Amino acid sequence: MRREGRSRWWIAAVLVALGIAGCGSDSEGGGGARTLNWYVFNEPGGAYEQAVKTCNESARGRYRINYVRLPTDANQQRELIVRRLAAKDSDIDIIGMDVIWTAEFAEAGWIKPWTGARQRAARAGRLAGPLKTVEYDGRTWAAPFTTNTQLLWFNKDKVPTPPAGITWDELIDRAAKAGTGIEVQGNQYEGLTVWVNALIAGAGGEIVGEQGQDRVGPTAETAARIVHKLATSRAAPPGLATNKEDEARLGFESGRSSYQINYTFIYASAAELPGGFQKKIGWARYPRTVADRPSRPPIGGINLGVGAYSKNPDLAFDAAQCLARPENQLVASEKGGLPPTTEAVYDDPKLQKAFPFADLLRESIEAGAPRPVTPAYSDISLAIQRTFHPPDEIDPDEVVSKLRERIEKAGEGKIF
Repeated sequence: MRREGRSRWWIAAVLVALGIAGCGSDSEGGGGARTLNWYVFNEPGGAYEQAVKTCNESARGRYRINYVRLPTDANQQRELIVRRLAAKDSDIDIIGMDVIWTAEFAEAGWIKPWTGARQRAARAGRLAGPLKTVEYDGRTWAAPFTTNTQLLWFNKDKVPTPPAGITWDELIDRAAKAGTGIEVQGNQYEGLTVWVNALIAGAGGEIVGEQGQDRVGPTAETAARIVHKLATSRAAPPGLATNKEDEARLGFESGRSSYQINYTFIYASAAELPGGFQKKIGWARYPRTVADRPSRPPIGGINLGVGAYSKNPDLAFDAAQCLARPENQLVASEKGGLPPTTEAVYDDPKLQKAFPFADLLRESIEAGAPRPVTPAYSDISLAIQRTFHPPDEIDPDEVVSKLRERIEKAGEGKIF
């Protein structure tokens, strides 16, 4: 099972530091409005603050959303939320949920399903990729708010021909021949699971089925051969086995690599660099795993769930629905670099300005592959990470049996 590795005093200290111990969702806020606590990561651009302000004003005194800031690290977010939900904490009204939490939280009874008119509102106009991340056991458990995916970014000064429709094998060969690197997330953490899952999905496979059953097959070996090929080629950047998103960004910006696989934040970050570096960045769709299949890019993002123990669930649904409105998604894109989940927002000139690659982004998200939807996701992800790390020591011939054994143990709650 999941090894948390953090002591009780540490959690208590974090809770105190965050100011979230006993927030009191049933307390009265301005003018008698019910206070609703929205637990979500601390978005630095101010987008979430503006969404809260907008919804509080439109509520006309019915409720007041209190923005409870969680750490930016997804594992820490989950740990804090899970501990409170497991204790049936009624202070949690709305949850900014990582897309991989849906099945676990639904199965545990920690969130309420969206039904009837609320379900229709949560799904209206949303892209197919994000919708898959709120579904479990035939029901809708959250409203898609923001999303994200990875693109293949390249330095146009060094790569004059855009690598559109390229396979991973072709990309690795091209980079190795040119003596440059491909920045990826190869550390033993969630980013490695994201990479492996996209490779397997791009080959037409999956890791577990809808009922959580083992689906590991030859596509896992295909993924392993690609990971190992990159890690042992001239295209592997220094420190690939410890690379996360930011290390990949820095490697690309420093010039050690002409390519990188990463999220959209790298484009906004480049605007701060001297020499007009941002204008040198080109983009293409996520590479194909196999030549005869389109790629299945990763899907990330934040969904809005309603806590099962909230004392004001109807108001919480109303507030979550307000937060997830297209206009708030647009603000999240402009201020936070977080792509919208509503398709129509991609046609807004403001979004096109913030994301010149908006059309490719929409296409990639629509075609994206969610990570396994299962209550045992945390352990499934850990099994993937241990099987595929370190990348340069993988034996592709043994990956299928190793991954299958570890996933089987994860499903049974055994240590692997």
